[in-house]
Amino acid sequence: MTRILKTSGFLGLTVMMLVGLYQNMLVASQGAAPAWMVGGHAHLGVLSILAIVMGFAVDALGVAGRMRSAVTGLYVVGQWCLPVTVWLAAGFGLAFLHPTAFLWGLCLIAAMLLMAYHTATATGGATGRPRAGAPADD
Repeated sequence: MTRILKTSGFLGLTVMMLVGLYQNMLVASQGAAPAWMVGGHAHLGVLSILAIVMGFAVDALGVAGRMRSAVTGLYVVGQWCLPVTVWLAAGFGLAFLHPTAFLWGLCLIAAMLLMAYHTATATGGATGRPRAGAPADD
């Protein structure tokens, strides 16, 4: 599961960089990039960096089982759907999608709350202390 988070993070950064290059082209030729494009670009960049960090944090804190799956699934859905909603709703005139941004934000918040809960209640080897062996990535 952490491989999914890390891969999603690096893929998101790649997409964010491509969008950034496109924005640069717009600025060079027209003088401005649309605000909706800049907002989605920023969201995807920050959320992608955090996806990579989350991938390492899930391993380091020993998050396992359904909690691990929930954190990964909720985070990846929020990471991609939030900026795509901004791009589609504002950029392509699909305003009916705006309310879904709250849903994607709640997915991200839930993933963080699960991590906070796990961190606060972990016992034994799940406290972030180094383990004897290297954990296998799933």
